[in-house]
Amino acid sequence: MSKSLKRVIKALADAGIDAEIIETNDQTRTAAQAAEQAECHVDQIAKSIIFRGEDSQKAVLFLTAGGNQVDAEKASAIAGERLGKADAALIRTQTGFAIGGVSPVGHLNPIRAFVDPRLMEFDTIWAAAGTPRHIFALSPDVLIELTGGKIEPFTS
Repeated sequence: MSKSLKRVIKALADAGIDAEIIETNDQTRTAAQAAEQAECHVDQIAKSIIFRGEDSQKAVLFLTAGGNQVDAEKASAIAGERLGKADAALIRTQTGFAIGGVSPVGHLNPIRAFVDPRLMEFDTIWAAAGTPRHIFALSPDVLIELTGGKIEPFTS
């Protein structure tokens, strides 16, 4: 079992969440792939999109419904600073995860998080569990609780 997956399992257990983690047969690097594996609507996939704050040089997490795209201008306004592309090194350093498996929980370092209101429309959503082959289900309310995310409209 990977260190990343273990960190997600521990973060969920520490929060008292008994989440079922599914190991998929195929990659779940895209929302469409994850939705196929979870047998759910693509918007039930909570994509972890990470930007770099241009002033703070820290990663900022946007948890977006699978079918939505982050609007960089709206996201920057919400974050309170210009946002740029986060490279793989920043993502790995801040979260401990590789691109394609970034979980909303179990980060190595605290991260500011914002949540797409579209995710709140579902009883169950799915998120990466630290690897491109593992996903887990949770409610949107639990996602908010675990991440400290603020619900904000940042999609186009």
